[in-house]
Order: sequence, then C-alpha cells, then structure tokens
Amino acid sequence: MTVKINKETMGFQAEVKQLLHLMIHSLYSNREIFLRELVSNASDAVDKLRFEALKAPELLASDSDLAISLSFDKENHTITVSDNGVGMSRDEVINNLGTIAKSGTSEFLQQLTGDQKKDSQMIGQFGVGFYSAFIVADSVTVESRRAGSEEGVRWTSDGSGEFTIESIEKDGRGTDITLNLKEDAHDFADGWRLREIIRKYSDHISLPIKMLKESYEEPEKEEEKAEKAEKQPEWEVINTAKALWSRSRNEISDDEYKEFYKHISHDFTDPLKWSHNRVEGKLEYTSLLYIPSKAPYDLYNRDMQKGLKLYAQRVFIMDKADEFLPMYLRFVKGVIDSNDLSLNVSREILQKDPHVDSMKSALTKRVLGLLEKMAKKDPENYTEFWSQFGQVLKEGPAEDFTNREKVAKLLRFSTSVSEGEKQSESLESYVERMKEGQDKVYYICAETYNAAANSPHLEVFRKQGVEVLLLSDRVDEWLMSHLTEFDGKKFEDVARGELDLGKLESEEEKKAQEEAGKANEDLLKRIKDVLGDEVEEVRVTHRLTESPACLVIGQHDMGVQMRQIMEAAGQSVPSSKPIFEINPEHALIKRLDNEQDEDRFVDLVYVVFDQSNLAAGGHLDDPAHYVQRLNKILLDLAS
Repeated sequence: MTVKINKETMGFQAEVKQLLHLMIHSLYSNREIFLRELVSNASDAVDKLRFEALKAPELLASDSDLAISLSFDKENHTITVSDNGVGMSRDEVINNLGTIAKSGTSEFLQQLTGDQKKDSQMIGQFGVGFYSAFIVADSVTVESRRAGSEEGVRWTSDGSGEFTIESIEKDGRGTDITLNLKEDAHDFADGWRLREIIRKYSDHISLPIKMLKESYEEPEKEEEKAEKAEKQPEWEVINTAKALWSRSRNEISDDEYKEFYKHISHDFTDPLKWSHNRVEGKLEYTSLLYIPSKAPYDLYNRDMQKGLKLYAQRVFIMDKADEFLPMYLRFVKGVIDSNDLSLNVSREILQKDPHVDSMKSALTKRVLGLLEKMAKKDPENYTEFWSQFGQVLKEGPAEDFTNREKVAKLLRFSTSVSEGEKQSESLESYVERMKEGQDKVYYICAETYNAAANSPHLEVFRKQGVEVLLLSDRVDEWLMSHLTEFDGKKFEDVARGELDLGKLESEEEKKAQEEAGKANEDLLKRIKDVLGDEVEEVRVTHRLTESPACLVIGQHDMGVQMRQIMEAAGQSVPSSKPIFEINPEHALIKRLDNEQDEDRFVDLVYVVFDQSNLAAGGHLDDPAHYVQRLNKILLDLAS
C-alpha cells in the first residue's frame, strides 16, 4: 500500500505550552515517572482495543497477542515504548497530543504559584500522561495506526511550541513512542534501569510488558559471540502481568497497592486508605477502592470525569463508570470487576441493571465504613481527608437518604468552643457535651467563619454556656435543610424564627421576656412605622445580651447564604422580609426610645437596622445613604 504523504506543522494549544514548561521544571526531581505514564497509556490503549473487539473481532486480526514492548538504543540514546492496542488516527493524534481536552484547564493553570514543590503536587493531581515524556526527552516521535485503518501517522515535537504531523506506512496497528533522551538522561537507556522502573511502578499491570533478553556475561570465545549474533532476539516478560485486584490480599504489598493507585489515577501522591474486597454469592465481583490524599483540581466541576474503572470477567469495559458510587463520593478511585455483567454492557444498560443498584449500595457502605474506621482509628489521616474532601461529603445527606445517619457521623464542624476555624468536631462529640436540659443541636450559617463566630445571635448561648456549630461553607445551609436531626436531637438555626431554649431557660426568664415585650410595645410600633414593609415584624429579643439589635430570618424563609448562591447562579429568589429584634436593655435602644426629634429617630433606626444587616452577613442596597446617616449622627454628637 502506498500512503500519500501529507505533512504539516501545527502549534500546540496555549495551555499545553504552559503546562509543558511548568511540568519539565517542576517534576525534574522525579523524572522516572515518565515511564509509568507512558506504560499506563499503552495499557489503556490495549484495554480499549479489547472492548472495541467485542463488537468487531476483526480488529484483532492475526495479532491477538496483546502486549507492551520496551526497547532502547544505548548508542543513539533513545527509548521506545510500543503497544499493539487500538492506535490513533490522524485526527485523534492531533486532538490527543496537541490539546488538553479537560474542562477547567485554564482555571487550574491560574492556581500554579511558581513554587516548584507546590506546583509539582498540583500537576500530579492534574495528570500529565503523555507530556511527561518531555521531562527526559529533547524530542519525541509518535508513530500510530488506528485499528481497522490502513494508514499510519507520525507526530514529532521538541515540546517548544510546535509539532509536525505526517502520514506514513506502518506495519500493524498500535503506537510506538520514541524518546530522544536529553544529555543528562542518557542513563535511562539501560536495560537494568528500565527493568527496575517497570517493576517499581508497573509490575501490577495485567498486560505483559516485554523487553529483549540481555546477557550480562561476556562470552569466553569469539565463536560463541558469532553464534549468539545469529540467534533471533528473544523477548521476555518483565512484570507479573496479573491483574492486581484478582490476586489475594495476602500476596500484595502496600507498595504494590500504592503504585496501582498511581497507575489508575495518574496521581503522584500515595492514597490515604484503600479497601480490597471479593464478594461471592448472589452477586460476584471484586472491588479495589482508594481514598486519595489530595483533591483533584476539578473536584467541584460538575463536568469532571468521575467513576471507577469497570471490568467484566477481566475484560475492560469503560474507564469512568459513575453508576457504582453516589455523586458525593466522586473522589473515590478504583476498579470493579464483575462476573454478572455482560461484555457488551453500555452506560444506558448500567443505569437500568438491578445488579448495578445492588453493587452501588454495597460499595457505598464499604466506602463509608472505610471512612468511619479511619475517623476512629486514624484521626490524623481523617483530619487530612476532611480538609480535602469535607465539603463534598457534606452533599451526602441531601443525595443519599438511606445512609444519611452514617454520613452525619462523618461530618466535622467548627464550634463556638473549639479553637480556631479548623473543622474538627463531630456531631457525636457535640451531643456528648450537651448541657443538661438541652434537647437540640444549635447551629448558625454565615458567609465566613469570623462572621459566624462573632455573630450577635450567639450572645445568649455564650451566657448559657451552650455550644453552637459554626457553619461557613457554601454548601452548609443546603446541608442543614436536609439534615433535620441527629441521634434523636433536632437541629435549630439560632438566627431563624422564634428561639426556643427549652429547659435551658427558667420560667422566670420566660416571664420576664413576655413582660419586656409588653413594656416596649410603643417603641416597637414606632420603629415598625419607620421601617414599614422592609421588615416582617419588630419585636423584643432574648437572643442578645450585648448588641442593640439583630435581624432574624423567618422560620420558612431562605437564608442569606443560600439566597446569595442562587442569585449568583442567575436563579430567581423568592422575596422575604427579615424580623428586626431589638434589645431594650442596650443603651443605644434606650437612647432611641427617648429620642424626641423625629428626623433623628428615623436616622438612628436605619443606622441600627443597617448595622444589624451587616452583622448578619447581608449587603446594603444603598451603602452611601447609610454612610450619610452615620456621619450626620456623628456630627450632631460632636456639636
């Protein structure tokens, strides 16, 4: 067959140029990972061929001995990684090697700091794959032929900004990647070194990785040398070549588990924990699930690729099967291999398969059990986990009603008695510390930790010595709308509706509050006349001991935090009016009550009202008017 040469030079996507530059400099200290990345890509290419061959067996043709081959040329300083997998067409080469097809790439690159150590961790979370070749290579040549196609393609680049691509003749499908090593990386073109790296990083891959046999002893006679030269080169498998998850747990070392995690996740850091389990009986499947130690850069992107690697009877089916774990556990990486799924399963079939629902339920409980065990027996690691994935886990109670109580036990919060804004207190520990007579779990939502910790709504709780959960994550108000009770104790927002302290208040205190309301009826009416429709009600507070006033959300109204989230998303928000509570014992309110100048009374009411709005985390509709009123009052006092 003759291939028409079609050669052209093209430029990398801007993000590729930036990533290549940063990666080459940031990952210099861990250069050998390039081989792990290239072998992982080759393994994926073979998996994809196996899957496509289920519907089109002719793709395997006469070359059904699937493997990865590794060769080197010490004199010319090159390394070649070859596979007979699915291969790539010309368009696929351009798309896969010339661009980064990941959502959020620009945002990720903006987070890079220039600090090599920090950036190397972030780049590891991003996953560099093929581009890691440029850590050790001056130039890279890729020759590939798509399964089922007669035309090959050659891609060449030095990583500086452009690449050339041309059509070629290539025997057989698959991909060959040749690295022309940099001068300071010539030591990688060595059989012993390459074998060592493969056994370190890629021994667990279920595909055989082959290298030419080498003799490390010099023949004694020239005749023996000639005989050896005439022999055909002999390939040997240099890895275990057995699916790690199919082996017994007793046979697998921690290092092997860790390297397998890095293979499937393209993460550079070790996982925090893992669970390897084989289920037999009504359903038969094997799962190997990992809890990462670092959150990926796109964890909060709804379009992020999530899910487990799915195999059916050891045959690869799909890379990101997201039907086996709920959305709030999307950070979990791993493999599931089922004997109950057909080899031609699709995403549409998975969504309707009752076996999948059963496996999802069991896998979810296994992950939650793993986290619960970590929280109890390894609190230091759990603290690290929470700092990375806590906000995602908070989505659980809304999404997973069945496991709501299990998820609730895993949640961590800052409280009014804990030190700093570190979220370290569990609901169980809160309940254990509850005061005698306390029958509710009290919490407050605010835009920031400081706003919550210093909120005037906490004043009566400090006086009573009652602990309050301080919630300042964006997801918190949504979480609490679905988490209504824990261990038989109802949750109560201290900034919402009528505050009921139950047995924490004496009958005398409750009676005094009623009398205060009656005694200040004229003042309440006077303030309500000024504020009019801006408030639902004006009433005497029993929340405050030090502040003059506060705003309270109606019992069934949307909070400030949720309102701001919906407004930022462009959604319409139902109108609501706050309740204005005043503290008649405060000197400012007493001054207000005695104010005879009606204009000054109006100004004072609005200043106190606006200050209460700001203290609650709200925003003023007219900040300039507030400043004018405040300045006017200050000038009157000064004169």
